[in-house]
Amino acid sequence: MDLPELEQRLLPFVRAKTGDPSAEVTRVWKMPGHAGFSYGFTVQGAEGERSYYLRIPPPNVRWVGTADVLRQARVLRALAPTPVPVAEVVWAGDDLEWFGCPYFVTPLLEGDVLRFGEGGWADSLSPETIHWMARQAMEALANIHLVEWEVAVPDLGPPIPFDEDVTRWDRFLERAAEPEMLAEAPAVRQLLLERQPKSTPIGIFHGDFQWSNLFYAPDGRLLAVIDWELVNIGATLNDLGWVVTFSDPSAWAHEGAAAGGRLPKPDELIAMYVSAYGRDPGDIAWFRALAAYKFAIITGLNLGLHRRGKRPDPHWEVIKDSMPTLLAYARRLLTQR
Repeated sequence: MDLPELEQRLLPFVRAKTGDPSAEVTRVWKMPGHAGFSYGFTVQGAEGERSYYLRIPPPNVRWVGTADVLRQARVLRALAPTPVPVAEVVWAGDDLEWFGCPYFVTPLLEGDVLRFGEGGWADSLSPETIHWMARQAMEALANIHLVEWEVAVPDLGPPIPFDEDVTRWDRFLERAAEPEMLAEAPAVRQLLLERQPKSTPIGIFHGDFQWSNLFYAPDGRLLAVIDWELVNIGATLNDLGWVVTFSDPSAWAHEGAAAGGRLPKPDELIAMYVSAYGRDPGDIAWFRALAAYKFAIITGLNLGLHRRGKRPDPHWEVIKDSMPTLLAYARRLLTQR
């Protein structure tokens, strides 16, 4: 829906939810980001001015999987009593009278995700502050993984077998652009299947735990882990492998990747996580390789969608240079053990 229509829908919604008949919606805007449909809005009412974040599913899709915003809201509410920093869900529902779809609303946080380069706010941060921010992130990740999912979010199960997280990318590999840049993918796939860990911790995993989904206050304090549309139950090391790979300059070829090397090194991040987790989590290298394999294929898939005009985003033309580098990184991790 366009912004004028959303503003019209928000006014009765806000008055009903707050119980304030004098409340006015003074501003509505589209939130930045690549995933989902999210908006910010400001309300002026009896208690002053407050700003909120609204999440709804994309139009013309079934409200399942990543489009199931109420599933995300349930996870946020389940994590609220834990040490994991998450945004508070103030309203959520499937009452279609308001937006014609399910929704959830949280307070709008003051801050930003970690941004380096091109004038990003993190460019001016000291190494000590960045180290502290990284430690908070790894502690938050460990705390996500320590939650007893059977108690907190039993409806998210059963766990996904982690071998399926190798084979389910086959169909996307077939549709990827620049297939010559993914020439090593079949060999990496085979190594991943041959060298699967015999056991691994199972629990809640975020699914896209990286710096663009960690929301910090201007002073560097971690306010919330955001964007939970890929949350699931399965091998928790999926998350650690993902964030470590996104932080490792040796995995990437394109300019500006891995925050230009300003983040702690992979071994430091892993040590932070293990310290917070409290025990050896197992074969992290395999999950780093899996993360690199997956993102190489994701890049090829999204590059094709961009070039065909189905999902325009020129950013993938930059990232594509890292496709072969990611696969080489994965192969190196799997063979040098």
